[in-house]
Amino acid sequence: MEIRQLRVGGLLLASNVLMAPLAGYTCYPFRRLAFQMGAGLCFTEMVSANALKYQDRATRQLLFTTEEEPVKAVQLLGGSPAVMEQMAQSPLLETFDLIDINMGCPVPNVFKSGEGSALMLDMPRASEIIRACKKSGKPVSVKCRTGIREDGMFAAEFARMCEYSGADMITIHGRSRSMMYDGTPHYEEIARAKAAVSIPVIANGGIFSAQDGDLMMERTGADGVMIARYALENPFIFSQLTGKPCRKTILDILLEQLELTRTYYDETFTLTYMRKLASYSMKKRKGTKKYKQKLYQCGSLDELRELLITIFLQKRHDNLSND
Repeated sequence: MEIRQLRVGGLLLASNVLMAPLAGYTCYPFRRLAFQMGAGLCFTEMVSANALKYQDRATRQLLFTTEEEPVKAVQLLGGSPAVMEQMAQSPLLETFDLIDINMGCPVPNVFKSGEGSALMLDMPRASEIIRACKKSGKPVSVKCRTGIREDGMFAAEFARMCEYSGADMITIHGRSRSMMYDGTPHYEEIARAKAAVSIPVIANGGIFSAQDGDLMMERTGADGVMIARYALENPFIFSQLTGKPCRKTILDILLEQLELTRTYYDETFTLTYMRKLASYSMKKRKGTKKYKQKLYQCGSLDELRELLITIFLQKRHDNLSND
């Protein structure tokens, strides 16, 4: 795929390869990693506007960032234009450069509350929410799906509404709400949306290799791609797509993530996050399955660090022995 800078409102992103917001994973340390690997933009985990309104402690933790993060993007979830407007202008979001509105989450409890992908069924309210967030003066993007069901997709119509309402970029997950996270993306729906608007359109879904990224761009004509869960398994995907050099091993990355996380978060959070991230890193790697139980039994960060060294140095040793 063609790697280039991407303009979103008044922002100029270093690349058109983006990291998706992922609940439980895209905390500050992982966003820093993705940027270092070549991502042009990374988003916080999904932040509930209602929870933010009441200054929920766990929700505020999702907003943690520092000056070291080159571009700061927050993803807001909400169904009330008034609450979204209030939170978009909140001092809590003052340091963020871009607001992304979640209009694609397919989870039942979110959908039933009229948030996430449910907003695709209520375009007037979705439009109000975009206009409300634009009052913050920040660039606004929207993340949505191709539609609700496969027998009635309308990504192009929804994209036109987003642009008309003031959105500066739209990301389209190439699956309908009913498909959840499985199935072949509907490339043609993303292509129709791209042809319908002049703002950047980012394609998301089903990208599990650099070749998949090339295919997505070729079939959709999108302005860029967004990587989701595959980045947890293979954070090198950003350097593979962008060509940004990286000489680190997966062990180097995990140890750096451990140190960065323990610097800014408490031990409980760090243990939970690092166990999950290490589990993804062990996925499809021969000889690591036997360590999964030990990984979740670690009671301290120092113990976890030693186990990571054991797991991934042993893996490296096994590879050398097989050469």
